Amino acid sequence: MPTYEYRGYDRGGRQCRGLVEAMSPKEAREQLAGEGILAEKLSASGRHVRFTGAQRTVVYHQLAALLRAGIPLLRALDLMVQSPELGDARGLLAGVRDRVRDGSALSDAMTAVCRSVTPYEEAVIRAAEQSAAMQEMLERLARFLEQQDRLRHKVRSALVYPCLVVSAGVVVVILQLGVLLPRTRELLAAGGGQLPLLTRMMIGFGEAVLVFGLPLLALAVLAALALRRRIVNDPAWRLRWDRILFRLPIVGPGRGLLVNVRFARTMAILLQGGASPVEAVRLSGLATGSAVVRALSEGAAERVRQGSSVSAAIRHVGPLAEDLPGWVEVGENTGNLAAMLATAADGCEERWERFLQRRLSLLEPALLLVIGGFVLLVTLAVLLPVLNLSRSVGT
Repeated sequence: MPTYEYRGYDRGGRQCRGLVEAMSPKEAREQLAGEGILAEKLSASGRHVRFTGAQRTVVYHQLAALLRAGIPLLRALDLMVQSPELGDARGLLAGVRDRVRDGSALSDAMTAVCRSVTPYEEAVIRAAEQSAAMQEMLERLARFLEQQDRLRHKVRSALVYPCLVVSAGVVVVILQLGVLLPRTRELLAAGGGQLPLLTRMMIGFGEAVLVFGLPLLALAVLAALALRRRIVNDPAWRLRWDRILFRLPIVGPGRGLLVNVRFARTMAILLQGGASPVEAVRLSGLATGSAVVRALSEGAAERVRQGSSVSAAIRHVGPLAEDLPGWVEVGENTGNLAAMLATAADGCEERWERFLQRRLSLLEPALLLVIGGFVLLVTLAVLLPVLNLSRSVGT
């Protein structure tokens, strides 16, 4: 029986909203009318709305706790749908529950209802369904999302000051190019003075920005949106763009470390949950979020299926070939591959955080130098003609 979300008014004229199960929208309205509720808006639950990372973390924690208590999956989803603390997520969970009730797997239901569910989450949930430790894997997934959320907050906090510096610098430059330089030119034109070369260059730059700045900015935004749509909709473009990212000077090494963290962490969780090495390699590549690693991991999984060792197969996955194969080989020789992968993931994650902190610590002085240097040029462009004028007046 499908679930519908409604918004309307009760007998007292107060606005209300909630969920109702019915065979059809007509039956849902009749059921609500019998309860004294006038439904103003009625829609199927599980709409494609944003499902935040914090909400998904809470859902995974609660679902893991209910499953650990021995409650079946469908009953656990029923209880979570009735929990008012989940707020708007209840409608999404109702859509997930309806699909699970109709026979869909939890991973398929989550990705069908929630656009925010990442490939990493889909891979872990799919592997959890194939293992005998679903509650443990959901708990690990929730902890991973919490770690990612803390990392995002750390990055955003570190970027606050550089953004303020850039904003202040842009305001100062606009005032100098748009107000001070034109006034300086008018003053010198009235006195018959000659503008210095630097001043003429900065005035020309300011005029070019005023004439071409907004059109170029609009074209850049439209090009970026078109490129993003092409990358999202075209797998070949997505693969090409991912290769470009790995080759960029600063972005590439950081992306490589992050891909190693996700691959090793996911594979450790999958092996601990009872997944086969073939399936673990394939799903771990999917969980990285990288089109390149995903495609190469399919080939690595096929090599493992044909009898190759996991370490030898991973050596053919370019972004993983530098860090992980050694750890995997040690794990295969000791018979404790999952533990070695977890250790490798911890080491890669520590290197990723150091890499991020180092780049962010360099970003602030670099921005200060760039903005300060440009402000200095504009200031000199304003002061030089004034000094020349005062010198000519004095003589």
